[in-house]
Amino acid sequence: MKRSIRLFTVSALAAGIAACGGGGDGSSTGSTGTVSFDVTDAPAMEFSDVTVSFTGISLKPVDGEWVKFSFDEPKTWNLLELQGGMSEPLITEEEVPAGDYSQLRLLVNTEELASYVVLKDQPDVKKSLAVPSGTQSGLKLNGDFVVAADTQTDFTIDFDVRKSIVNPQGQSLADYLLKPSLRLVNNLEVGSITGEVDYATINSTRLSNDELANCSEDYAGAVYVYQGTDVTPTDLNVDSEGVQPIMAVPVKDEDLDGIYNYTAAFLVAGDYTISYSCQLDNNETDDELDFEGTQNVSVVADTETEADPIPLPQ
Repeated sequence: MKRSIRLFTVSALAAGIAACGGGGDGSSTGSTGTVSFDVTDAPAMEFSDVTVSFTGISLKPVDGEWVKFSFDEPKTWNLLELQGGMSEPLITEEEVPAGDYSQLRLLVNTEELASYVVLKDQPDVKKSLAVPSGTQSGLKLNGDFVVAADTQTDFTIDFDVRKSIVNPQGQSLADYLLKPSLRLVNNLEVGSITGEVDYATINSTRLSNDELANCSEDYAGAVYVYQGTDVTPTDLNVDSEGVQPIMAVPVKDEDLDGIYNYTAAFLVAGDYTISYSCQLDNNETDDELDFEGTQNVSVVADTETEADPIPLPQ
């Protein structure tokens, strides 16, 4: 049975991250508010390191000029360390015009190997990561947000590495390209989903049944999260115009007790479908994945919701 755990204290999910001010109508001419922007990551699978170096952030008021912040030194992080509710600050409590905003841009350091990736199967090799227009127009995120007057407003940018990094064919600027998939979420609206996966049982069942696809070798699988209820699960394909998961979260056995866990963080309050697959998924192709444990989960703001264990109880 699902159960929700109310977070009465500042948790890892909420600490230092997003809070979207309400009540703004864009008419607060002359007034100001303060903002903070942090960056986090939805988990990836094939990489052991995805390091991105940021040099600044710009915000676009609906009725004003760009508000730009350049960092004295690049802010460089392995985004794979910013998962499960962790984040790092881009700017903190900076004063900006209050009102409605329509866009933000992240500027990225384009110096050689300032940003790079490392594959799990090539741990000693840094692969170059190029960001077209990284120091000019930057990584763009379109969408409305509000900075409330005389209020601290904190946002988090969810930087989905799995959807963002593509392996280009033929000649390219680098080994990999960064075509970002960004979400802007806020602390007053986000919660998380946690759960358990009995991978050993799932793997054993599939190995002993010729009608079931085997789990991929050396891979414990991932939980896919979809917006809305009763969604038919599909693989991740950045080129597809069909239903796409918001994120695919690899499961981990951190306690080495045979039971795998996952946390899908920074989800806006609402209804979701989750499902599990133990087959590898290429983010640029259509893959035939077997899903199980499909269920609906409601996310409540500032709440950690525990899903039913997978496989689902009989």
